Amino acid sequence: MPDKRTHRGKHPEDGRYFNESSLSQIRRAVRDLSWLLSNGYAEKSSLKLVGDRFNLSQRQRMAVMRSACSDEDLHTRQVKNTNSVDVAGKKLLLDGYNIITTVETALSGGVVLKARDGSFRDIAGIHGTYRKIQETLPALDLIGRTLVLLHVTGAQWYLDSPVSNSGRLKTLLYQLADENHWNWQVEVVTNPDSILSLSEEIVATSDSIILNRCHKWFDLTGMIIREHIPDAYLIDLSTV
Repeated sequence: MPDKRTHRGKHPEDGRYFNESSLSQIRRAVRDLSWLLSNGYAEKSSLKLVGDRFNLSQRQRMAVMRSACSDEDLHTRQVKNTNSVDVAGKKLLLDGYNIITTVETALSGGVVLKARDGSFRDIAGIHGTYRKIQETLPALDLIGRTLVLLHVTGAQWYLDSPVSNSGRLKTLLYQLADENHWNWQVEVVTNPDSILSLSEEIVATSDSIILNRCHKWFDLTGMIIREHIPDAYLIDLSTV
């Protein structure tokens, strides 16, 4: 079935899945899953064990999975996290879909997670096809204006070629860059993760695999949401 959504907003059951009572269980589940991962247990079986223990829905389990991490990974990501002062005067590499869809979700009123490692993530992400929605242009505008405020020398975007409509999004990014005199370069590549993981430049992403492997990362989505989307549906799971 084609994706005909015009927003990336709340799931109809999110009010129930993430109410105060449910959040208590979810926080305990994130804590337990993080403990299991820290002690070498496999993620898939550990998530099932924790999800079954707390009787979590599939969407709640996804939130737990995207928020938990081992103590080792937590330390690695914290050490590599850089601040806005360090970003100034440097080129920033952007994990395109990761950044865009999270900001779109926040603008749409969808659930955004502050994970254990402090990064901001949406729940679902995209599955093979990117569809422009009503929040796409506002999201790109916020990203562009934030990059200007950060005084970066330029932004290098990476988009996944296996994701449908990447070529159209590339054209839109260049159009906005031309209109606003933003120094953006856009590449559509097979696997942005491998490029971003190996780069010596600072990377803007919340992708856990990249965060573990990259040289340095910057929490661009977190900055945008904190400073420009104060009414975002933010669920803080960073202190479990």
